[in-house]
Amino acid sequence: MTNADWISRSLAHVWHPCTQMRDHEAGGALPLVPIASAEGVWLTDFEGKRYIDAVSSWWTNIFGHRHPLIVDKLKAQLDTLDHVLLGGFTHQPVVELSERLVKLAPKGLTRCFYADNGSSAVEVALKMSAHYWRNSGKPGKTKFIALSNSYHGETLGALAVSGEGMYRDAYAPLLMQPIVVPSPDCFDRTPGEAWEDYTRRRFRLMEETLEKHAHEVAAVIVEPLVQCAGGMRMYHPIYLKLLRDACTRHGVHYIADEIAVGFGRTGRMFANEWSQTTPDFLCLSKGLTSGTLPLAVTMTTDTVFDAFYGDYASQRAFLHSHSYTGNPIACAAALATLDIFASDDWTARNRATAAGLWGLMSEVANHRNVIDIRQQGMILAVELAKNPRKREAYPADERRGLRVYRHGLANGVLLRPLGNVVYLMPPYVIDDDALVQMCRVAIDAIHVATRD
Repeated sequence: MTNADWISRSLAHVWHPCTQMRDHEAGGALPLVPIASAEGVWLTDFEGKRYIDAVSSWWTNIFGHRHPLIVDKLKAQLDTLDHVLLGGFTHQPVVELSERLVKLAPKGLTRCFYADNGSSAVEVALKMSAHYWRNSGKPGKTKFIALSNSYHGETLGALAVSGEGMYRDAYAPLLMQPIVVPSPDCFDRTPGEAWEDYTRRRFRLMEETLEKHAHEVAAVIVEPLVQCAGGMRMYHPIYLKLLRDACTRHGVHYIADEIAVGFGRTGRMFANEWSQTTPDFLCLSKGLTSGTLPLAVTMTTDTVFDAFYGDYASQRAFLHSHSYTGNPIACAAALATLDIFASDDWTARNRATAAGLWGLMSEVANHRNVIDIRQQGMILAVELAKNPRKREAYPADERRGLRVYRHGLANGVLLRPLGNVVYLMPPYVIDDDALVQMCRVAIDAIHVATRD
């Protein structure tokens, strides 16, 4: 079977995500790429062409495709237990995974509630927070505070607390309405202003909002340090420290959505470690299984757990479930992922890789159409603009990012820009040769996309 055969069969029945399907058809802007196999940082199509997975397959694949330790653990788990409901039952992988996550996570997060994907983990946190206040005699605390430009997933609750824009607008009539506070991202700081100073200044808007609305707010939800789907916009860790303190003072939960930034992506195991804070809820997925299988967990405290604990007649239980909650095979993949972390000092290794990434990409800092280049750990973003001096963005209909994407594919690198933001978020196992190739293609793609 050729690439064309698989493309034709896919277009006949598969509705692909986050895409105008017409773009995938013959002659369209986004030709489908059928993948036959993968190993390490490489994806290979049915005709043998290889692509560097520069975006870790939507930010999931932190240790590369088909890591041998994970493959072995999955095979072993299949020989003993494939699945069992977690309602009324338990099993070794979910127990061991929970124990290890509690040891790794910020201190005080002692309870693990499992789901299937990141959006579902956010749903759990939202429902659990509001339900906590109901069980605590404060049923009026049902609203949520979210940041502008945020993204927390595609299910209705997660989408509701995401920022305004194309992901959300079509479904607005179906969604609860959060209280939106302007993002602290440092893109708009004044020339010469330090990231911390700007972030502190922006936090005043959150403080004012909490002072006004704490009586009706269940929780504040943020993506710590990096608003990934919002164009990889970044801010200083001081915001998390100020937010934790303010939520405690005002009696409001703090939900940390680390689905994209957890498990070493920002330079530490969890982004909240940069501020030495513990959220009331920590949402994790993506890198949890190194992109092998869908699994998510919402971690919380004994204080939250205790609000649901009681006799059956009290009707205080958290009645939320998923068919594949805590699936043993997925938990085995997560345990293998944690084993890989424990096998080496990945913080140090990633620090060296991140420095190399910056060194290779820094040549575009003075490009006439680059308005900003920014990095947090293993995430590097280059934002393009029509006129950086006047802060004039490229019109969306010019699809400059699409030009980058197509150039990348033609030259063996999977780049998937977010509008006019070209970002690199490779697996941690990328070697020097692949790193150089990835960055060279990305730089060339920026030149191609901006040459007219």
